[in-house]
Amino acid sequence: MEKIIDENKQGETLTLQHKEGNKRKLFIESYGCAMNFSDSEIVASILTDQGFNTTQNLEDADLVLVNTCSIRDKAEQTVRKRLEKYNAVKRSHNPKMKVGVLGCMAERLKTKFLEEEKIVDLVVGPDAYKDLPNLLAEVDGGNDAINVILSKEETYGDISPVRLNSNGVTAFVSITRGCDNMCTFCVVPFTRGRERSREPQSIIEEINDLWNKGFKEVTLLGQNVDSYLWYGGGLKKDFDKASDLQKATAVNFANLLELCANAQPKMRIRFSTSNPQDFTMDVIETMAKHENICNHIHLPVQSGSDRILKEMNRLHTRAEYMQLIDNIKKIIPDCAISQDMIVGFPTETEADFKDTVSLMEYVKYDFGYMFTYSERPGTLAERKMEDDVPEETKKRRLAEIVELQQEHSGFRTRQNLNTVVEVLIEKESKKSTAHWSGRTPQSLVTVFPKGDYKIGDFVNVKVTDCTSATLIGEAIGYSKNN
Repeated sequence: MEKIIDENKQGETLTLQHKEGNKRKLFIESYGCAMNFSDSEIVASILTDQGFNTTQNLEDADLVLVNTCSIRDKAEQTVRKRLEKYNAVKRSHNPKMKVGVLGCMAERLKTKFLEEEKIVDLVVGPDAYKDLPNLLAEVDGGNDAINVILSKEETYGDISPVRLNSNGVTAFVSITRGCDNMCTFCVVPFTRGRERSREPQSIIEEINDLWNKGFKEVTLLGQNVDSYLWYGGGLKKDFDKASDLQKATAVNFANLLELCANAQPKMRIRFSTSNPQDFTMDVIETMAKHENICNHIHLPVQSGSDRILKEMNRLHTRAEYMQLIDNIKKIIPDCAISQDMIVGFPTETEADFKDTVSLMEYVKYDFGYMFTYSERPGTLAERKMEDDVPEETKKRRLAEIVELQQEHSGFRTRQNLNTVVEVLIEKESKKSTAHWSGRTPQSLVTVFPKGDYKIGDFVNVKVTDCTSATLIGEAIGYSKNN
């Protein structure tokens, strides 16, 4: 669960500018976290060179792809329903249509989709997208095709993603793939493989290219960005075998943040997701040193109980986490902190749950993503633990922490009343065509009357009102970053 699932984006169909001469039509939908949406951009880029243009019309598509998530059962059930829909369209409207599954669910279920259920033609794991041209040739020849081999090297550093459905202002830049943290509830290490980092120069080049194209903010993306470590290539776990020169010139996450901040001093830099066990003081100090690194840290804790943290194989304690929070607040007092939380993990007692509640009271997170535990096939918890907390207990506990988080979010948001905040305009407000919507460095959504400002402008906004999650104000001029 080390990943933010944006419910508003689930099932989003991607579109991009049509390339002259491309005859085949691609329909691609994405589910899951930001990594999946970023991967869909890579896939679209590869397929554009294979003669495909995107379509919003499912019935017209020559190739239908769904980029999938295995983090929660709900996501898998949604994807299964979509596959049924694709196949119904295929039978009734377009028998030549080919259907493929990409991403984590493809990796987890592998041949089940092809051989047992026979509902797709193509199964492609998250490290095999470069093999798509070969796999499509197999499918075009009437064969099923599968590649779910997890790579020790693939980072897609040499693929320039097509920015799909982009607002032209914010973009994701992938810096790591895979994860070495074997949290017992999480399927990611089995679906995305071991951790490896992307070459720093390719990251800087992508950021520079985005700036030249008018983008104003990037989010450095990885299953666990704090684990970033480049020493010339290879897995992080093999770093101890590196040469003395490789170790001396290695780039860690704090170094990478510094490189990115210096490369484009007026571009906002964000990152997600962090893991408490790998989050180091030098990252906090680098954030404090550079104004363009946004003061927001997504720091999943999952539980406030030491006993449950141990059962989850989280390699941090409650006390260590609280010390980390204290350090962040001491060095960056206005830093927003958000959380992921799971309730109802196997054996969780009322006392364990109360520890979670008390931790939330201690931190008073700015916002959070909260879930009931759902057993994921293939995880250590599924193999070794009984899902023994009753569903009604899980739901009650979830409702309690959701209500508490709303209270804390309101408290944090109100702290901005009568202050001036910098807002990067991203889009028109959902509720009013007369207002812009953007975010502060702390990732707080802010709306204000449009005036003469435009999307992509950095604007100083005087906060006059707020809801529990949104600031409302008046623009008082451009910020110095404009």
